[in-house]
Amino acid sequence: MAIWETVAESINHYTGLSPTAFFTILALMYVTYKVVSGMFVAADDYASVKRANEFALREPVQMGDAVTEEELRAYDGSDPNKPLLMAIKGQIYDVSRSRMFYGPGGPYALFAGRDASRALALMSFEPTDLTGNVEGLSESELEVLQDWEYKFMEKYVKVGQLVSKTSASKETENEGEASKLEEDKSEETRTE
Repeated sequence: MAIWETVAESINHYTGLSPTAFFTILALMYVTYKVVSGMFVAADDYASVKRANEFALREPVQMGDAVTEEELRAYDGSDPNKPLLMAIKGQIYDVSRSRMFYGPGGPYALFAGRDASRALALMSFEPTDLTGNVEGLSESELEVLQDWEYKFMEKYVKVGQLVSKTSASKETENEGEASKLEEDKSEETRTE
């Protein structure tokens, strides 16, 4: 009993509170700590968060200057082993480091794997606006898009360039014609 009286006197002397008020405040502080710390990543989830961050820290994969929209759609975050890509005004950026925003379940997940120029300019989440077509946008909407492009240029690595279907098919045809010409030339030199 003497210990309790000593503790009660010390609490009153140092805090000016009664022991009941002191322990009530102490309990409330503990509960508040548990609630706030529960809002953050639990220890069990640390391994999964660490794996996700390891992927985000990988070197960006350069895609090249002839990526079609169909090829870009494969990088929408559905395959965790592929980088997360997004395009603005035909420029492809690796947004893997912001997987929590652009990855599956994120607030901007519908932009991943696409050229989202129109949607960003209009500040729209409509699926019909998920296109690189910026025709018909007002001057202020184009300025908004330009601001987005600057943000992406500062924060993310450019990994490629989108090409339209017609450009891609023309390039394929040109490559095919060039290889046929080379074959013809090599046959001519063989026969000579």
